[in-house]
Amino acid sequence: MSPVVHALVIGIPLVTFLMGGAAVATWWERRFAGRMQTRFGPNRVGPAGLLQPVADALKMMQKEDIVPRDADRTLFNLAPLFPPFLVIASAAVIPFAATVGTDGAFEATGAVAALDIGILWVMSLAGLMVFPVWIAGWAANNKYTLLSGMRMVAQGISYEIPMIMTAMVPVIFAGSLSLSDIVAYQDANGWNALSLSPSALVGAVAALVFFLASLAEANRIPFDIPEAESELIAGVMVEYTGIKFGIFMLAEYLHTIVASALTAVLFFGGPSGPGPEFLGIAWMLGKTGALFVLIYWIRWSLYRLRSDQLMDLCWRVLVPLSLFLVMAAAVLVAGGFA
Repeated sequence: MSPVVHALVIGIPLVTFLMGGAAVATWWERRFAGRMQTRFGPNRVGPAGLLQPVADALKMMQKEDIVPRDADRTLFNLAPLFPPFLVIASAAVIPFAATVGTDGAFEATGAVAALDIGILWVMSLAGLMVFPVWIAGWAANNKYTLLSGMRMVAQGISYEIPMIMTAMVPVIFAGSLSLSDIVAYQDANGWNALSLSPSALVGAVAALVFFLASLAEANRIPFDIPEAESELIAGVMVEYTGIKFGIFMLAEYLHTIVASALTAVLFFGGPSGPGPEFLGIAWMLGKTGALFVLIYWIRWSLYRLRSDQLMDLCWRVLVPLSLFLVMAAAVLVAGGFA
């Protein structure tokens, strides 16, 4: 199969799944929040309210498209398009399935592009996520959106450091930058964050730090300082109306899904699990779904951190801890314990 055909055969279903999953996630979060707060979520449009995302999308598409008079019209209109593009592009290297190779060994498959430097691809695109948010905040020519954009840049750049450092722990264990190789290593040696090997403690702490940094990257409570409804109304989205606002919200849900999938691959074996290999996609979806639920459980249980608390947690706790974890992983590998 040619690379182009392979990309189309796997890429189109992946994009469809991510976009559809993000739409369903908007309904699920509201139902989930309702249950936690002893109230009803969406339950009028369609059975159990399942068609609410469709109704929301149709409503946003009918809204008037308003561009502020003094805004930079070109950048203002382009900014919403980049976040979902970057998130979907980062998902292209994540393996969602498993097979047995010709030599009988476990192989993680299902990625649109099985790059040898897959983790670098994901981290590079994650680093670019701050640019469209900053562009949106600046282009609107609004002091609230500008402040939100500045917060996003400070938060994104800061939390990328522990996220990248802890992502290197599975790379050191597996000796490869390929996500498929990292999954194959865990299939042979146990999950990085949950196994009987001496490296499991380092892997578990690294998974926790990576997960927290991913929450900050996705602007999920307790790390949603850039949005901060009580202070900044809706962050960089204050001046956006209709479907442009909806695209920004869609990107946040996409980011949460992809961050959950990446955490599952790096630390919880991805499609690796007990049973035959054809169950790999079920394992991957199950682990991703469990982490996704955990994110929103945290989101509806905790308060937002203050800006100073947010940065203190990063620079005084997570950055030194992530550096220690990288050194500990290197020592374990050099000593033959991983």
